[in-house]
Amino acid sequence: MKTWITGGYVYRYDKRRLERKNLCMEDGVITEICSPSKEITEGEIYDARGKAVVPGFIDLHTHGGCGFDVNAASKEDFQKIGHFFAQQGTTTWLCSILTDTREQTEKVIEEAMKHKEDHANCADLLGIHLEGPFLSVEFKGAMPESLLKDADLNLLKEYQEKARGNIRYITVSPEVKGIPQAIPEIRKMGITVAIGHSGADYETSMECIKNGAMACTHTCNAMKLFHQHFPAIMGAVLESDVYCEAICDGRHLHPGSVRMMLKAKGYDRVVAVTDSIMASGLPDGSYKLGVNDVIVEDGDAKLPNGVRAGSTLTTGTALKRLIEFTGASMEDVLPLLTMNPATLIGEEKRIGSLEVGKDADILILDDNYEIEATFVKGNKIEKQ
Repeated sequence: MKTWITGGYVYRYDKRRLERKNLCMEDGVITEICSPSKEITEGEIYDARGKAVVPGFIDLHTHGGCGFDVNAASKEDFQKIGHFFAQQGTTTWLCSILTDTREQTEKVIEEAMKHKEDHANCADLLGIHLEGPFLSVEFKGAMPESLLKDADLNLLKEYQEKARGNIRYITVSPEVKGIPQAIPEIRKMGITVAIGHSGADYETSMECIKNGAMACTHTCNAMKLFHQHFPAIMGAVLESDVYCEAICDGRHLHPGSVRMMLKAKGYDRVVAVTDSIMASGLPDGSYKLGVNDVIVEDGDAKLPNGVRAGSTLTTGTALKRLIEFTGASMEDVLPLLTMNPATLIGEEKRIGSLEVGKDADILILDDNYEIEATFVKGNKIEKQ
């Protein structure tokens, strides 16, 4: 069955602008983008008159939402998280597993794969992001120190086998023993490598980048910051061509820091992520992030010792914050939530922009950038 989105202004990534077009979806993919004057003779019609028609958002770094923590999630919980995310504009996501015991990590992987194989009316779980366990103790953030370890390729291979190749992204610290040498092998497993949670010096960070690290996890947060004599990891990632994750909630990064990052990297090398926790979409209170207790006050998530622990951000809010912080148009900042994350994990031929042959992951936005409708693989997300 064909479904047409008519009367809207379709986002064209290559031109960074909206054009009045009709768009047709069938069997989960975009089959036609044409002039609004073309006569439609068959199929259902969704009237998007006057609205923006843009690609669905891709969140590569999130620990949960709507009351469910990835590290403790069942198949059913993943379904609820995915439905919540879709309502907020996320059509594709990676579930971020915080450093945990081997047994719990394997359990989460198993439940995530059950959901990946059987889900509907929710965002598409593309795979897994491992945040650890090969991370620095000094910049551990919310990671349980006792579970952090040196590079262990055998352990990672076992996790990847359990995930049937669906671990797509991992955060490692350059200074951890064995990591620089392990990066080429990690990439051979089909995993994109990001560096972060780190106090690494410039030289070690650059070695990791030369060996194939492609991104920096929540840039400027949980890492040694730039000094003119010791550029450290932050200097390496800003100078090089790696992608920089950015949590644009106004807390993790000052608006001026967002602008500086975009000035240094360009709009094609920054990836907006939420790093959201189970409290996303819920009021202030007490929550969990993996094994940690988290207190949310005024929407700000912190450990009892005051260390920030993820966010309550959604991708839909991130879009608004980016427009507010930069003064740029929606058309200019959209790649940070769409094409950039798709390219980082090697999915740019399938998702990230609205083109014939790509998955029909589509959002309808009003003039205030509010989400009016979400389509995942051509299916409209309905309220539960």
